[in-house]
Amino acid sequence: MSNYNPPLDDINFCVRHLASIEDTLTFARYDGIGTDDLEQILDEAGKFARDVIAPTCALADRQGISIDDGKVTVPDEIAEVHSQYVENGWPSVAGSPDYGGMGLPSTIAYATAEMTQSANIAYSLLPMLTHDAVEALQTHCSQALKDKFLAKLITGEWSGTMLLTEPQAGSDLGVLTTRAERDGDHFRLSGTKIYITWGEHELSDNIIHCVLARIDGAPAGVRGISMFLVPKFLVGDDGEPGERNDIRATSVEHKLGIHGSPTCVMSLGDDDGAIGYLVGEENRGLAAMFTMMNHARLSVGLQGLAVSERAMQLAGAYAGDRVQGRAPGQEGSAAIVQHPDVRRMLMLMRAQVEAMRALAYSAAALIDGSEHADDDAARAVTGRRLSLLTPVVKGWCTEVALEVTSLGIQVHGGMGFVEETGAAQHYRDARILPIYEGTNGIQAADFTGRKIIGDEGRELRALIAELRGISAEVDGGLDLVEQALEWLLANATTDPVAAGTASFNLLMLAGTVLGGAFLSRGAAIANDADSGVDAGFAAEKQATASFYCAHILPRAHGYLAAMTADPAVTMAIAPEAFTG
Repeated sequence: MSNYNPPLDDINFCVRHLASIEDTLTFARYDGIGTDDLEQILDEAGKFARDVIAPTCALADRQGISIDDGKVTVPDEIAEVHSQYVENGWPSVAGSPDYGGMGLPSTIAYATAEMTQSANIAYSLLPMLTHDAVEALQTHCSQALKDKFLAKLITGEWSGTMLLTEPQAGSDLGVLTTRAERDGDHFRLSGTKIYITWGEHELSDNIIHCVLARIDGAPAGVRGISMFLVPKFLVGDDGEPGERNDIRATSVEHKLGIHGSPTCVMSLGDDDGAIGYLVGEENRGLAAMFTMMNHARLSVGLQGLAVSERAMQLAGAYAGDRVQGRAPGQEGSAAIVQHPDVRRMLMLMRAQVEAMRALAYSAAALIDGSEHADDDAARAVTGRRLSLLTPVVKGWCTEVALEVTSLGIQVHGGMGFVEETGAAQHYRDARILPIYEGTNGIQAADFTGRKIIGDEGRELRALIAELRGISAEVDGGLDLVEQALEWLLANATTDPVAAGTASFNLLMLAGTVLGGAFLSRGAAIANDADSGVDAGFAAEKQATASFYCAHILPRAHGYLAAMTADPAVTMAIAPEAFTG
């Protein structure tokens, strides 16, 4: 089983040249921060991920977690990792200095998160969700709640979660039934929430839950949803945890993967009601939820990249060690890495990993611009682009992760199906990614409906125009995206199911082409004489982009054909034929 080696060369390249970190550092918020400082931070993050977190990945998968009378226990090694993670300040990289954060660009936090996720994706969900909770609370909370809760969330002393889903509701938040009853300056909540990642554990002194509930008398549907801050332990005026709140884990799920992270069923209000504090305005909880969710969706897309990187490294190490058969141009038995078909699989993995990173980091830079650019107009422009790319990063990267981690098993042959190699774990861990934080069907619907039809395709057209001229192959792919856009706008208003039947293929078409475009843009930058990039790195980047354009970009034709097929074909068979 190979160790994890952070791909710092490519991460630093993407941060500098695709996320344009030097442009980000011109924002007033980042005055005095230099690129050399950031590279040093990434180097230290890589060492921590490699040496401290990565050795726990297989261990956490084997041992899993347990629950006894509401107490959730994780392996001791994970507790030690988290203690060091907090002590070393990693949760606070992009946190506001007003509350003890380092105040560094979100792009840098994104890069450190990639390495943490590759090292142990199950553990990484704990700091990821805490960061997402911080974003929601910092944007929507009252100043009093910020002063009381934010600092210890930003430093990682406390952790955060989101409690959205209910057994009867699933993704339809409009039918949630968790109640919130007024009680002076707070509320008392009662209800049941499911699929709550890191909803209960002993690693933090407190857990701050962001809970969606309906205030008694609120309107029906999504218009009547509010968000509440519900701490595991009530916090006194001294800022310290005190009495246990009326919220507990009643069970944990037994899952296909991410065994090292507890996924809890949470019960609120079994006794007197869980005390919660309103976040933002009454009946405007979805606004706060989407602040949290959109950050989470980018983070989940990054997880697709991260688990794929780990699977690729494992497959490459095995291919170099496994000797079997004869290969062209080699005398005697050869390592399987010399076989053309194995090389094809490794290149499919590498090209898509680097395309995911190019796309994801290009989007990550937009977080900083949308929040910290020095004028309102620039923030608005950047925000629109980030909004367009968010479902693509989440949806496409997580779908590709299933292919890459499956290829990792295939490279191992029969040993890939055996748990001791570790290849199967990455495949199992990746399978949740297209499901949570909004299934990829929801991402596709959002991309198609809100992001394209909603603005008549203006932002997507602008992106297409900006990416033209990189290469003939990329231009051909962009032509296909443009054709898909025009078909959608022409058919979505005349056929009630056209958008729904087309949306997933459109999302995959866009991801395939945009991933290739940003990867090819990176190759062009690397091979520019003035870039200062190492010649060997530049040559490999060009070879990887060329492979992508030859072997992966042609998939765009199939996505376009499927997307523009007669919608009636999808709906032709009666529902009863599927339901029995």
